Amino acid sequence: MAGTLYVVATPLGNLEDITLRALRVLKEVDCIAAEDTRHSRKLLTHYGIATPLTSYHDHVERARAPRLVERLKAGEDIALISDAGTPGIADPGYRLVRAAIDAGLRVVPIPGASVVIAGLSVAGVPTDRFTFEGFVPAKSAARRAFFARLRSEDRTIVCFEAGRRLAATLRDLAAELGDRQVVIGREVTKLYEDFVRDTAVALAARADDLIPRGEVTLFVAPAEAPAQAASEAEIRAAVARLRDEGMHLKEIAKQLAKASGWSARDIYRIGLEQGGGAGATGRACT
Repeated sequence: MAGTLYVVATPLGNLEDITLRALRVLKEVDCIAAEDTRHSRKLLTHYGIATPLTSYHDHVERARAPRLVERLKAGEDIALISDAGTPGIADPGYRLVRAAIDAGLRVVPIPGASVVIAGLSVAGVPTDRFTFEGFVPAKSAARRAFFARLRSEDRTIVCFEAGRRLAATLRDLAAELGDRQVVIGREVTKLYEDFVRDTAVALAARADDLIPRGEVTLFVAPAEAPAQAASEAEIRAAVARLRDEGMHLKEIAKQLAKASGWSARDIYRIGLEQGGGAGATGRACT
């Protein structure tokens, strides 16, 4: 019988963030395909797991996936793990999973840690809908184009960035997406875990003080929907009411423009059309 490919989530940093099922699978499989065998060996040693390791990273993925599929066909069970989190999510794994599926083999997820979900749960931005955009491009022109493409995105945006490029990225983000809420997740689940929350413009202004080591996760809130413009009938009624209260037309236009979606000029014009001039009509004093 053919073997099974298990896609196993491992801790982001805190070794306690692994499931009992993941530990059992890692002990029982014939081989573990790991992104970095040296890094993964620390986790396995911590839990007394002696299963043989083979490397499976970006530079060997194309060549190694077919070989692992042949081992699966021969009856071996294999676990796929990345350095941290869930394999295949901005980490190696897609080609092996796709090749196993195409070969008619069984592929089983062993869920667990994910920095995307862990960060979203505490970021304080809308989570009912979000889009994961992977890594932000390294070069400035590509990065600006990356954010420009997301201007009209009405879901929370999640992306990864290297700490050494964070300052430049925050400036480009603010320039292209405007002053919306941004959360920076650093060292999630680790000893120095930190979440920095502020507007894009404010973060860009102090970006040079925020450069962390390693990777960070950015959570960008959707742009606030523009207020729906009031109808002309509503504007006319509001102008008449405020005039009746003794307010001058110029002040009426300024006040209503802030909340109505109308320009002060158009409101002023409507007031003139209603008659009574630009001054307050006022009520007779008796």
